[in-house]
Amino acid sequence: MEYILNDNLEILTAVNITRDFSTPEGKLSVLRGINLTVNEGEMIAITGESGVGKSTLMHLLGGLDTPTSGEVIVRGEHLKNKSQEALAAFRNKNVGFVFQTHYLLDDFNALENVMLPMLIAGKGNALIREKGEQLLEQVGLIDRRSHLPKQLSGGEQQRVAVARALANEPGIVIADEPSGNLDINTGNKLHELLLNLNKEQKTTFLIATHNRELAADCNRELKLVDGTINR
Repeated sequence: MEYILNDNLEILTAVNITRDFSTPEGKLSVLRGINLTVNEGEMIAITGESGVGKSTLMHLLGGLDTPTSGEVIVRGEHLKNKSQEALAAFRNKNVGFVFQTHYLLDDFNALENVMLPMLIAGKGNALIREKGEQLLEQVGLIDRRSHLPKQLSGGEQQRVAVARALANEPGIVIADEPSGNLDINTGNKLHELLLNLNKEQKTTFLIATHNRELAADCNRELKLVDGTINR
């Protein structure tokens, strides 16, 4: 059954955000007035040349960095109004992250890594273990739940990272070049997983990628050029 996007529910909105950096040569304007809206159930690709500012944009949209001007609104809440402590708690519950590097904790097994965001959110141990196993089942790794990250392949590590990103049922998952460190075949399998999660679980994704096939499979592609969005 085809899933119909909920165009009335805005998960994330960026309003004229800019990001400047200070350099020995003076001010460097990386982003110059970004406006975008992500609706529930969408899968959007952010594309553009290397060094154009895709990662900077993703960090701003996920509340990992603060715009020089403008604002980011996630699930109706203005991120600029929050303290660092409140922002960290908000991110944990409302935004999932998948990066080019998996950032799994080496001393924790796959299941424990997936459970960690739920532990931070203060959920009960019995609940989070069951939920963690369900998520590993979703990404096809339930039989690897007791393995440490170093015992997993690169593709498996990223699948665990995807499961971890979904742990607290966030409104949106922000993925920054999630297959950038994977070979083509493994990367394609990861893309298939993300597409399936979007179609079957209605997970909302915003993905920075160089992969043309993945971008073509998304609902929309937004190209970052000279610090602005080119639709």
